[in-house]
This record gives sequence, structure tokens and C-alpha cells, in this order.
Amino acid sequence: MNTPLRFNEALIIAGRAFKPFQCVAWALQDGTGELSISVIDRTSTRLLGRSKIPSSTYSDPEQLASILKQSREELSRKGYDLEPWTMPE
Repeated sequence: MNTPLRFNEALIIAGRAFKPFQCVAWALQDGTGELSISVIDRTSTRLLGRSKIPSSTYSDPEQLASILKQSREELSRKGYDLEPWTMPE
């Protein structure tokens, strides 16, 4: 995947990267274009992790893949088991 990602594409990819947990992703209406993601447990009661991703990062497939992999690794180090995931092509 070499073409820049649109916001909605980045949302879908981020949502799939943290299964079986829920990933809530949104952009603040402050005009920065920053993507905020929060990973919560399956009961929607506990926040497992949170990241903010600038538009320059989430629009670049390689950079988005890198930051999502880093976030996944952090959750794994905390003891959370994630389903296998790869960046779509």
C-alpha cells in the first residue's frame, strides 16, 4: 500500500489492529487532523492504552503500520494477548 491513506481508512485499520479488544478512534474537531485512538477491554470498562497520531503519520501507510505495531507491542508487554495482525496491502 503506497498511496496516502484517508482518515476513514486509517480508522478502519486501527480498529482491526487491536482485536480482540475494542479500538475507539476519532478526530477532534480542533482542525489539527490528529487521530486519537483508545484501546479498551471487551467489557468496555477498562482503558488499556491510548495514542494520538498526527495526520502526517496516519496518512502514510508505513508510518501508521509502525506506530500501530509499537502500540501492540506495548500492550503485549503489559500482558494483553492480541490476535495476529498485519498491515493491509
